[in-house]
Amino acid sequence: MNQLKHIYILILLFIFSVAGLRSSGSGPEARASRIIEKFMKTHKMPGLSITVGKEGEIIWSEGFGFADVDKNISVTPQTRFRIGSVSKTVTSAAIGRLIDQDKLDLNAPIQQYVASFPEKRWPITTRQTMGHLAGIRHYRGKEMLSNTFYPNIASGLSIFDQDTLLHEPGTKFRYSSYGWNLVSAVVEDASGIDFLAYMEDTVFIALGMETLMAEHRDSTLTSLASFYSVKNGEISIVPFVDNSYKWAGGGFVGTTIDMVNFIHGLNQTNFLTKKTLNELQKPLRLKNGKSTKYGLGWVTQNDFWRNKIVGHSGGSTGGRAMLIHYPEKDVTVAILVNSGSGGNLNKLAKRIAQRFMK
Repeated sequence: MNQLKHIYILILLFIFSVAGLRSSGSGPEARASRIIEKFMKTHKMPGLSITVGKEGEIIWSEGFGFADVDKNISVTPQTRFRIGSVSKTVTSAAIGRLIDQDKLDLNAPIQQYVASFPEKRWPITTRQTMGHLAGIRHYRGKEMLSNTFYPNIASGLSIFDQDTLLHEPGTKFRYSSYGWNLVSAVVEDASGIDFLAYMEDTVFIALGMETLMAEHRDSTLTSLASFYSVKNGEISIVPFVDNSYKWAGGGFVGTTIDMVNFIHGLNQTNFLTKKTLNELQKPLRLKNGKSTKYGLGWVTQNDFWRNKIVGHSGGSTGGRAMLIHYPEKDVTVAILVNSGSGGNLNKLAKRIAQRFMK
């Protein structure tokens, strides 16, 4: 541990020295770099990757700090991180594709696609499940640290499928990554293809996400960051986890370039119809009429100037993610870090985006 702390001090010195080299610039990249360097210094982050896209093109992509502290490996734009719940947004594109092909009805009872899922007190739909309105529970206790391998989507449903619903569907917003296990089962049935195979062959490739994939425990991923916890200024490796229980809700790894290409693919190609993309992003409403500000795997928000933003955040064991897109400005920012806490990535992404809107 003492050696790791020593290396961590060297990380900070490295960041400070690089900051001095970058600080002389006045362009948006230099100004954004200074913001990021200060942010990392304040929150003692090991590594961070960022990519900015505008009008369908990647205009800036850079890595900061270290992907692996012990091995002294720097973050580059090609470094893969856990993208956490941004996986939901990526999976929503698969649902959209099936809608456009008339293979899926969002409002049909979930058992139409997942016959093995037990019927509950109230019927639930794919729309409600994607929008966190179905009443399916989220993680309990240390479930997020699961090290259990689940060989297929059906086995992952066993974690929660016998539990009662938390509330009548449509009456409350209760965030649930487990609900997206069920969504992935819907994708399998509606497409007739294994979920991961469908995502890789139909979604990842088509939308330019060349290095996005499921984080398998039995394979060696090149350029994958190590994942850390930072507490009281001390850095440590997080426990090993197996994310096979939640591919669709938080089990993918990739780069910030993948994330920006995802947005460009949805907006610059005919992968989805505009009608369906709007359907995915449109915030749902509770039965009392109140907006949830959450669509079908997409969060809608506004910045200080009331500019509309769509995207999603992600939290995982030893990592965090932020993806925001300004539809009217056509500016996208993707950020990935390899520590589980520290600082507001949503605010950081908005600050960076402003530098590229001038």
